[in-house]
Amino acid sequence: MSNRLKLWRRNCRSVRSNWGKLDHPVMAQLKFLTIKHYLSLAAGEIQLLNNRWYITHSGLLALAQRKKCLGIKTVAVRGLSDPIAHRWVFRATVYRFRGSAGFVGYGDADPSNTSLLVRGAEMRVAETRAVNRALRKAYGIGLCSVEELGSNAFAFEPTKQADPANSNGSSNGQPRLRDKLCLLIRRYELDPNLIKRYAADFCGTETLRDASRDLVEAFMSRVAEEAANDRAALICKLNSYCQPEEVRP
Repeated sequence: MSNRLKLWRRNCRSVRSNWGKLDHPVMAQLKFLTIKHYLSLAAGEIQLLNNRWYITHSGLLALAQRKKCLGIKTVAVRGLSDPIAHRWVFRATVYRFRGSAGFVGYGDADPSNTSLLVRGAEMRVAETRAVNRALRKAYGIGLCSVEELGSNAFAFEPTKQADPANSNGSSNGQPRLRDKLCLLIRRYELDPNLIKRYAADFCGTETLRDASRDLVEAFMSRVAEEAANDRAALICKLNSYCQPEEVRP
């Protein structure tokens, strides 16, 4: 069995573990992304948000590495940037091979199109968005990247799999808490498994799934605040959850 088919099976297991059964078109697109671009769900290279697949910055970088990308050059577009207003525009150029003319992408970020979770880091967000767009052009990725989504990125229809009776689902077109939490984990490069254990401890439930929506929202606010104020301290706290709890008979 080829490595790509093995990865497809692993991606299917990740889907069943995280979302259960997805619609056929969603799974068909996942299979295309797996076979053509060798993108892994477990590695965080693609993400499902509101029943749509998005590629991630780490996924694009991994793809560029596999394709032996020659290099990436970024520069701030000073004529369009305004540091005082926290508005930044970057230009990124991807060189696939020596002698390549380069593929150009632009990315912008300011308080109006970024989440509160990254407030103050607009420059880095703009550079990441520019790099993502350039990489997507260079390697023919029509899929939007997670980092390019703005602050109103979730103003889509509710995820079809979400159960209205589930307090952690979506309603009235609002995003699922799981999707928000995934973005939070990605923004601050946190360990998903440790976050789940921390969340269960914070909410006083056996698993995160058993917690009410209010408790999960409170947990996410706590994590966002801790990550923004002192990420190192948050990492130390998460590491304290490395050892699994003793299983009771």
